[in-house]
Amino acid sequence: MALVIGALVVLGFLLWQGREALSPFVVGLLLVYLLSPAVERLSRTGVPRWIAILVVYAVVILVIVQGLSFMLGPLVEQIRSFADDLPGLVSNLERYYRGLDLPPQLREAIDHGLASLSDGIDVGVLLPVVNITAGFVSSIFGYLIIPVWAFYLLKDRAALTAAADRSLPPAWRADAWAIVGIVERVFSQWIRGQLFLGATVGVATFIGLIVLNATVDPVFGRFALLLSIIAGVFELLPIIGPILAAVPAVLLALTAGPQAAIAALILYLLVQQLENNLLVPKIQGDAVELHPSIVMFSLVVGGAIAGLLGAILALPVTAAGRNVFRYLFRRLSPPEPGAPGSGPAAPQPAGAAGA
Repeated sequence: MALVIGALVVLGFLLWQGREALSPFVVGLLLVYLLSPAVERLSRTGVPRWIAILVVYAVVILVIVQGLSFMLGPLVEQIRSFADDLPGLVSNLERYYRGLDLPPQLREAIDHGLASLSDGIDVGVLLPVVNITAGFVSSIFGYLIIPVWAFYLLKDRAALTAAADRSLPPAWRADAWAIVGIVERVFSQWIRGQLFLGATVGVATFIGLIVLNATVDPVFGRFALLLSIIAGVFELLPIIGPILAAVPAVLLALTAGPQAAIAALILYLLVQQLENNLLVPKIQGDAVELHPSIVMFSLVVGGAIAGLLGAILALPVTAAGRNVFRYLFRRLSPPEPGAPGSGPAAPQPAGAAGA
């Protein structure tokens, strides 16, 4: 036991020291998990596993390319139109806000921000963007090896699982695979659920913006695709993400008048109510159910530790940790007096759960 604890401490220390280089491999693990069901189905038909992986890769690349070819043109056009129209939109927004009774300090800060937008983007403002872009370009080389790394994980998954099972002491195997199954259940529901929720929220937002374009103001239709993609992507950040996604839509609508801003706010509230009350309970169940205060705390801590990726993964990591703690607490607790048997039934080895 002391040897295992020492090894885990050393491993944790090394991972913490190299945490900045781990992001591509975390993304790679998510990729492996998403592609694994399709690879398994193809393999069961008699197709060699390495061919099955290449076929799945080809299908995924084809879908991504087709999706980009369908959306990239209109999206670039909307971004260009937004940049061209930004001074006029800022002028409209400034005209409406002039009538509000605001404290002088707040009004001065808003005037300064609007003036900066109207005058164009200062080079100094672009410096953080340039730094982020440079960091992304340098990290892209780390992501280039991920398809190859994921290929070998997918190809040898069964052998790696069997090797891990043999390396465990027999007395530990049941509990170890039970914990793997718990973590896998949380992450499976979260990954597939977030992808579905993001797509659903994006499509619902797009449809709503098109309806508002026809009934309220044309400004909604001009940037419908851009705003709906923002809404779908920000869905990865629970609670905070939908609020951030609504801000640009409401501000944009405010340039067309208070009624348009109220209509945009109602649209985003309706989409979130649809998601929270109908979709989330059915898709994710109670696997990642956390109190909002815990969710916000996890987002802040995850973002501080690992940036945006840490904030995105904070929810499933916290939920999995909660479920593992509950399981271990029950396993290690003494049986209640008068309870039948000597404790909870030993879990089944989930070679099934992973492989």
